[in-house]
Amino acid sequence: MHAPNQISLAAKASGEPEFREVGVGPWSETHPGEPRPDDPASPNYDARFDTALLNDGDRRNVLDRYRYWSVQAIKDDLDTRGRHDFEVAVENWTHDFNIGSMVRTANAFQAKRVHIVGPHKWNRKGALMTELYQHVEHHPSIAELVECWHHRIAGEIAAERARAAAAAIHIHQYGANATEFGAQSLIPDSFSANSTGAGSPMQHAMEELADADLRIKELQAARVIALDIIPGAVPMETYQFPKRCLLLFGAEGPGLSQKALDLADDVVYISQFGSVRSINAGAAAAVAMHAWIAQHAAPVTV
Repeated sequence: MHAPNQISLAAKASGEPEFREVGVGPWSETHPGEPRPDDPASPNYDARFDTALLNDGDRRNVLDRYRYWSVQAIKDDLDTRGRHDFEVAVENWTHDFNIGSMVRTANAFQAKRVHIVGPHKWNRKGALMTELYQHVEHHPSIAELVECWHHRIAGEIAAERARAAAAAIHIHQYGANATEFGAQSLIPDSFSANSTGAGSPMQHAMEELADADLRIKELQAARVIALDIIPGAVPMETYQFPKRCLLLFGAEGPGLSQKALDLADDVVYISQFGSVRSINAGAAAAVAMHAWIAQHAAPVTV
């Protein structure tokens, strides 16, 4: 029998650690005397709250603002607040356990969609249920995914062009009204003397046109980006991520398939300085997603 390690004995005797409690208990304990928000007769009724979570408590790994909310309510709110413009795709040919970690990271950085390429089944353990809050799509091949993604981008461009055309028509109409009737026009008040001022319909239409034009440029610059270490790849530290993009990640070990590399517009790698050729696939995905966040997303306060 080996003698106990002195460090282990001292660690046990230290009384550490004291972990903070995650989440909240039942509603009746955390909000004593307050009406339940799942009661339609309650003044603070809110359909987003989940009865089972209110009864038993909410220990999930979610933001405090989502405590007691149902999964669907959280997913809908993330959509309403706006997801980021990057999408991630993971090749699943080897059933890599890192896929769950990648999905979890995609949720943390609010990716627009997660794509699983290859076999439908994958190890969800590392995702810690975060896949429930994401839009996860499955594809039989990388070629089918990239084709679908390009079609989606084309559809978004068409929608933005329609928005720009509608805004241009409104600008023309408001301009014609202002010219014909002058400052004291007989058209509705919102289109009269202040028809070109801040907050006016004309100003709103001009901002809508400018926003649509900017969005069209971002969509036209959309690219498929492979993350792999191969000759000719660009170091991530010097790469400017387009706002709208699809990030391709491969499995631990083999990396991305040749087909994925052939279909990518750019190939990017993470500079490494130790003795190993690559880092863990889940860690690499997290670094790449955060590189996009650092360039395009505003910091959040906690």
